Amino acid sequence: MFLIAPSLLSILAGILLWFIARRWTPASSKSRKKLPPGPRGLPIIGNLHMLGHTPHRALNDLSKKYGPIMFLKLGSVPTVVISSPSAAELVLKTHDNVFSDRPRLDAVEHITNSYKGMLFSPPYSPDWRKTKKFSIQQLLNAAKIESFAGVRREEVGALLASIKTAAAGGEVVDLSEMVGELIENVTYKMLFGFRNEKKYGLKRIVHEVTALMGAFNIAEYVPFVKPFDLQGLYKRMKAVRKAKDNLVGEIINKHEEDARNGTKKGNMDFVDMMLSSKIFSSADKLDQENIKSLLFELIIGAIDTSCTWIEWTMAELLRSPGAMRRLQDELEANVGLDRMVEEKDLPKLQYLEMVIKETGRLHPPAPLLIPRELMEDIEINGYHIPKKSRVIVNAWAIGRDSSIWPNINADDFIPERFIDSDVNILGHDFVLLPFGYGKRMCPGAKLGLLNVKLIVSHLAHGFNWELPKGRSPSEMDMDEAFGLVTAKSKHLLAIPSYRLLC
Repeated sequence: MFLIAPSLLSILAGILLWFIARRWTPASSKSRKKLPPGPRGLPIIGNLHMLGHTPHRALNDLSKKYGPIMFLKLGSVPTVVISSPSAAELVLKTHDNVFSDRPRLDAVEHITNSYKGMLFSPPYSPDWRKTKKFSIQQLLNAAKIESFAGVRREEVGALLASIKTAAAGGEVVDLSEMVGELIENVTYKMLFGFRNEKKYGLKRIVHEVTALMGAFNIAEYVPFVKPFDLQGLYKRMKAVRKAKDNLVGEIINKHEEDARNGTKKGNMDFVDMMLSSKIFSSADKLDQENIKSLLFELIIGAIDTSCTWIEWTMAELLRSPGAMRRLQDELEANVGLDRMVEEKDLPKLQYLEMVIKETGRLHPPAPLLIPRELMEDIEINGYHIPKKSRVIVNAWAIGRDSSIWPNINADDFIPERFIDSDVNILGHDFVLLPFGYGKRMCPGAKLGLLNVKLIVSHLAHGFNWELPKGRSPSEMDMDEAFGLVTAKSKHLLAIPSYRLLC
């Protein structure tokens, strides 16, 4: 005979009582309003079992049957999935005010200081207003981005020198790892004034934060199992919160000490800006909790998304030698082979722009935009959507929809589809949504695009690339690892050969 632990008996009893209560709820108390169509779910878990390992793909398949506005129950959470440009426009633009809240996610609550930043704070709250205003006006404006051009040049130069050395020896390089370190170093220099120094342990903490924020937490969908912490996530959240707060507190204290002693050297980094009292009114001044939350939001937004976009772009170019050759021809024509690419060259590189758009279409870093939560009941396209419903825009599905991208196979990497196209990469047309749109649009979009274009152009301009062990492009592993962002499941490995004259 098998013995059942008391905690498991409690869970099973709770499930039974919950199911009985749901089963015998009087019909008169249930909404008779027309919800969007969607698949029937199972007791307790609803449609959770239908998401699989790559939810963006599973939801796309379901939307083909049930339509671009689809209703699901993910455990106890009513969820609406948006999978067309017209439906996305209703959510992100027409009714943006109603759809602009965020769900209360446990990872955010436990790790990022109770919604004191910009990304997850309730809209129009004091914290949301001041962190967003500060980010846009002080941190991510054109002048501030330009002021760090020297940092980008130095770090990209270091990357290219490392790859050049590997090329001389015919070595295989891990592009995923090398690009990741480059983006980390640029980001940390902008934020903190130092590179990714191991003494701080920052990389480990950031990776744990992103892992926890991207993890599937069953307790958020079946709340009565939360006290049992069946996945061990809450224990990890508590530990990383403490480590993160200690680290950021140490960095802030060091910046404050340098400011008092007048020992600050070089350009003001983002922490200096946040701590400066000269640029704030009393109402806009950030407290230390705002600073901690905002810093980690900027880290997550800058590092993972940029790395993933560059990784997928280089993978697609390696699989498409014709596209790589055309990009290299453009770079030779506009830059030549006797010098490296400079940021001033980027606006002239039209095919590079098409390559970046095509990667953003096929592989949006966050294929499911960060969920929104409905602030009040609303009716759209004849469907009732109740208050507190979670709303997910499937940017991956929109990018792969053959009715939106006709004449050329929507699953193929073909940058030429954007020739004579005025489709805007910042989402204005709602067919290309790598940064979202509306009040919740990524405020660092321009900086992110600059980093992606700059690094891809250098990698394509400076080197020819081939796959290791004589593998053909068709054999490249293009599987995805779903998480906070969706990167390649395996690192991109390639053999470079130097092609410049300088």
